Amino acid sequence: MRAPRVSAVLLAAGLGRRFGGEKLLHPVEGRALYLRAFEAVPAALFHQAAVVSGREEILTAARGGGYLPVSNPRPQEGQSLSVKLGLQAVWAEADGVLFAVCDQPWLRRESVEGLVTAWRGEPDRIFALSAQGRRGNPVIFPARFFLELAGLTGDVGGGTVLRRHPEALRLAEAGSPRELEDMDTPQ
Repeated sequence: MRAPRVSAVLLAAGLGRRFGGEKLLHPVEGRALYLRAFEAVPAALFHQAAVVSGREEILTAARGGGYLPVSNPRPQEGQSLSVKLGLQAVWAEADGVLFAVCDQPWLRRESVEGLVTAWRGEPDRIFALSAQGRRGNPVIFPARFFLELAGLTGDVGGGTVLRRHPEALRLAEAGSPRELEDMDTPQ
């Protein structure tokens, strides 16, 4: 019996309104935020991996990193469009899809690997990275939730599906609470 196949979608199409502009291009310790996300969620860990963005620079880097570059020409429509576009790119052969945001500068590959390992133990459940019992990102959704994710509209993501199915959620502890921190402002 084969191990459950997990694919990944990196969401990199946000407009950075609270940040005041191109957040994912902002350097943190000398590396653009989106490149730090590529290091924490490398394409090689997954059956397939896609990066959804409206920026050509990010899509070009994604291609070079082994990801499927997925253009989101309408990021102003909200996160749900990125979720749908990414899901459509990778769901055909996946038993589960990991969704990751690209603004968590301290996320570590080891925690992402631990999340994938935990999900493979219960591949019918939703697994989220957590710190001290607090749910965060990334999150892996099994195939039974793909249609529900594809039906999202507006500026919402997988959290909407999580709230509808709290009984399906399991948590996998990150190496450090700092890994769940996202970057909303330059400070």
